[in-house]
Amino acid sequence: MTQDTLAASSGSPAGDAARWWRDAVIYQVYVRSFADSGGDGVGDLPGVRSRLPYLARLGVDALWLTPFYVSPMADFGYDVADYRDVDPMFGTLADARELIEDAHAHGLRIIVDVVPNHTSDRHAWFQAALAAPPGSPERARYIIRDGRGDAPPNDWESVFGGPAWTRLPDGQWYLHLFAPEQPDLNWENPEVQDEFDDILRFWLDLGVDGFRVDVAHGMAKAPGLPDVGRAGQAEMLGTAVLPYFDQDAVHEIHRRWRRVLDSYPGERIGVAEAWAPTPERLAHYTRPDELHQAFNFHYLTAPWEAPAMREVIEESLRLAAEVGAPATWVLSNHDVKRHVTRYGDGERGLRRARAAALLTLALPGSAYVYQGEELGLPEVLDLPEEFLQDPQRARADDAGRDGCRVPLPWEGEEPPFGFGATSWLPMPPSWRALTVAAQTDDPGSILSLYRDALRVRREHPALGDGPLRWLVGPPGTLFFTRETPDGQTLTCAVNMGTRTARIPLNGTPLLSSAPIQTDATCAVLPPDTTLWWTGDGGGAA
Repeated sequence: MTQDTLAASSGSPAGDAARWWRDAVIYQVYVRSFADSGGDGVGDLPGVRSRLPYLARLGVDALWLTPFYVSPMADFGYDVADYRDVDPMFGTLADARELIEDAHAHGLRIIVDVVPNHTSDRHAWFQAALAAPPGSPERARYIIRDGRGDAPPNDWESVFGGPAWTRLPDGQWYLHLFAPEQPDLNWENPEVQDEFDDILRFWLDLGVDGFRVDVAHGMAKAPGLPDVGRAGQAEMLGTAVLPYFDQDAVHEIHRRWRRVLDSYPGERIGVAEAWAPTPERLAHYTRPDELHQAFNFHYLTAPWEAPAMREVIEESLRLAAEVGAPATWVLSNHDVKRHVTRYGDGERGLRRARAAALLTLALPGSAYVYQGEELGLPEVLDLPEEFLQDPQRARADDAGRDGCRVPLPWEGEEPPFGFGATSWLPMPPSWRALTVAAQTDDPGSILSLYRDALRVRREHPALGDGPLRWLVGPPGTLFFTRETPDGQTLTCAVNMGTRTARIPLNGTPLLSSAPIQTDATCAVLPPDTTLWWTGDGGGAA
C-alpha cells in the first residue's frame, strides 16, 4: 500500500472513548424555522418535540437548539430579556422541560444556546441602568462610558454596521458590538459572572446536556478600550486582532464555566462559537480546562478544492490534537449561506453537497448538521423585500441571513409544506421535491444518503473519534483511511476534480454519494463524488 508519510490524529486521550461529545453528530435546530405547532407561522418547542422521531430515525446524537428565551426578537432571540424563561412565541418552561425529557427518551441529548456577551435592552438589568445615574452599580453591569466630547469613547464598530456605541440622554454612551438593542455586559463585574453561573445551573438542573456559547470570543475587552484605528472592522473578524474580540482574559471565563459543567454528571459540554485570527488562537478555547469543542469555521469556508480542503483538515486535526480536543466539522449554519448554493447551486451544488456530507462524516471528531442540509436545501435568494428582517442587512455589503433560515418543508405539494398553517418566511414552490415525505422512501435521495451514512458511522468502529491516515490518490482527490487498533478499516475517497478518477478498490463498497462503476480492482469516481468502502485502502491507480 502506497501512502503519505504524514498521519493525522484527533488526539483522543487514552480512556476517553466513553465521552460522547468526542464523536457526536449534533443537529442544529433553528427553532423558529423547524416545526410550528401553534399555527402562527413560527416554529416552537412543541413543534420540535413532535418531530423527535424524525431526528431519532435520522441517526443524530444530540440537538442544538437556538435561543428560545424571552426576547423582543431584535436579533431573532439573540437579544435575551430573561434567561430563565421561554418566550411565549416558542412555548412555556414546561414545554422546554418536556422536550428535554422526551429527547432523552429518544436517545437524543439537548444543547441550548447561551448568550453571554450581551443582553436585550429590555432586560431588567439594562432598564435599571437607564434609570440609574452615571457611576451607579446598575450601570456597572454594562460597558457604559463618557464620550470624547460629542464623539463616542472610541472608534469601535458594530458587527452589524455603524458605530458600536449609542448615546444615552444624560450624555454617556453604551457599547453594543451587535445591534443597539444588544448592550454588551461588563464581564469584569463579579455580579455578571455570578449571574451567569446561576443561569448555567438553572438549565443544567433542568437536564440540558450542554451549551453552545454565542460569541464565545467576545466577553473580554482590552484594558482602556483602545481604538482599532481603521474602519471596516466587521471584515476583520476572524482574520485580525481586535481589542474587543479574542482577548486573553476571555479564557478565564471559560475555565470558570468548565468547573460548573464538570460539577454535573453525564459529561455536560460547552461548545464555543468563536472567531479568532489564527487556528492556533481558536484552539485555545478547547484546552483541557476550557470548553469541549469549538466550531471549525475554517472548514466551513474552505473552497471545493482538494489541496485547500486537505490543508484545512490537516491543520484542524493537528491543532485539536495539541490541546487534546476533538476536531469539529460543519458545512452550514443559521449565519451563512447554505453550502448547496456556496458549492455552485443547482445540480452541481447538490452533487458537491452529497459528496461533502460523506467526507465530513468520515473525518475524525464531531460533526454538526444544520437543519435542512439532509434535505439538500439551497439558499433562498429571492425572498420578497417585505419578509426580510435580519439586522445584519444594515451592513451595506451584506444581503442578510434570511435565505438560510427559511422553514423546513415536511410534506405536501404546496407551501408551507407541513411546517404549519403558514410560515414566517415563504418557501419556494420548487421545494415540493425536497420535502421529508418526498425523500423518505427514495433510496437515491440525499435524506436517504444521510440516514445511511449516519447508520454506518454509528456501526463501524473505525469512524468517529480516532486516527486518520492519508493515502496517495489521483490529482484532485482526497484519499484517506480510518483504522481501529485491531485492523478494521473504512476508506474514503473524494473526487473534487473535474475529471473522472480511478481509485484502487481493495475492499467492499459501503456507500457512495453518486453512482459509480467498480471492477475487481478499481472504482471509477465521477467528479464531485465520495465513496466509502471497507477493507484495505490502496495507492494511486
